[in-house]
Amino acid sequence: MEEGQIAARPRPLADRAAWPLAPGLYPLALGGARDGLLRVPEGAGEGPLPLILMLHGAGGSPGGTLARIAPIADAALVVLPASTGTSWDVLEEGYGPDIARIDAALADVFATWPIDPQRVAAAGFSDGASYALSIAMMNGALFTHALAFSPGFAAPVRIEGKPRLFLSHGTADRVLSIDHCSRRLAPKLKRAGYPLAYLEFEGGHEVPEAIAHRALDWLLA
Repeated sequence: MEEGQIAARPRPLADRAAWPLAPGLYPLALGGARDGLLRVPEGAGEGPLPLILMLHGAGGSPGGTLARIAPIADAALVVLPASTGTSWDVLEEGYGPDIARIDAALADVFATWPIDPQRVAAAGFSDGASYALSIAMMNGALFTHALAFSPGFAAPVRIEGKPRLFLSHGTADRVLSIDHCSRRLAPKLKRAGYPLAYLEFEGGHEVPEAIAHRALDWLLA
């Protein structure tokens, strides 16, 4: 398997396939000291769902990251893995253990859940946004979208396809400066030919509710 590659893929399931779990929050059961969460939305309990792989920032947690997209969480099945270290592997040793855990989590989900293959998004906040953007660019055969809230960078080691990209950043962000991060990154992505929505907002290192809804509109359009 190539570096950074995710092998898991949605399986063809009946349009009205029943959801295997009731709405709620469940452990991913990935093993190890740090597990993740699976958030099942409120809904009819059957039929294909969009999927959002939501990645936390440095020092963050799956639960805290879920709270950032709470206004839109009921629109999709949300998979929230935890990094093996304080942040994602590319920032520490290179793509490896976290890619493997994400692949395993998605394989389990795809085996049992009816997922819309046209609405599979890698999403994240802060370092998680950088990681989500990077893995989506490397795995365009799987991820149709990337939702990057306040990213710092993109570091793909290969390119596959052209997923639709959504970037947002606060103009008063004191953690990841918009001038050093998204205002440099967004033009590069646009020049590379990615379908891109880039939004700046008055605020800091955060995901305002209005921005979360705009990201959801981008995913569902």
